[in-house]
Amino acid sequence: MNLTEVDRDHAADRTRIPAWSSFVLALVGLGISGYLAYEYLTGSETLACSDSGVVNCLKVTTSEWSVIAGVPVSVAGFGFFAAMTLLCFPVAVIGSMHLMRVSLSVVGVLMVAWLIFVEVAKVHAICLWCTGVHAVTLLLLVTVIWWSRAGRRM
Repeated sequence: MNLTEVDRDHAADRTRIPAWSSFVLALVGLGISGYLAYEYLTGSETLACSDSGVVNCLKVTTSEWSVIAGVPVSVAGFGFFAAMTLLCFPVAVIGSMHLMRVSLSVVGVLMVAWLIFVEVAKVHAICLWCTGVHAVTLLLLVTVIWWSRAGRRM
């Protein structure tokens, strides 16, 4: 093995960790948002979360703010994570995919910022499931940026 092959192998290793991390995070987000979408679409009768006090998932997921332009936020979140799961599939290393991953992640984090504002300032309640989605979205942005930077060093 010559030096060029070693460099190429090392560069591939640098992208492997963030690629798999991003994919796993996208799957986790898909699972949580899928659960929230299911609960929303079935009337939230089996929502596993507190329904009183500051932590009140039902109040958040059924508020007037839970639908934007006729689309339930949870369904939009499911669509976001479905797209991110496909974009973060570890073999999707085409150069233009990095820009798509980063761009969509930035849009996701901006949406999360808006939703946190709505929870705190408008609904006056916090949904723990939603907080999980928010955390995953932020971590996803970090890992896709990491992946993008690791890919540029190749």
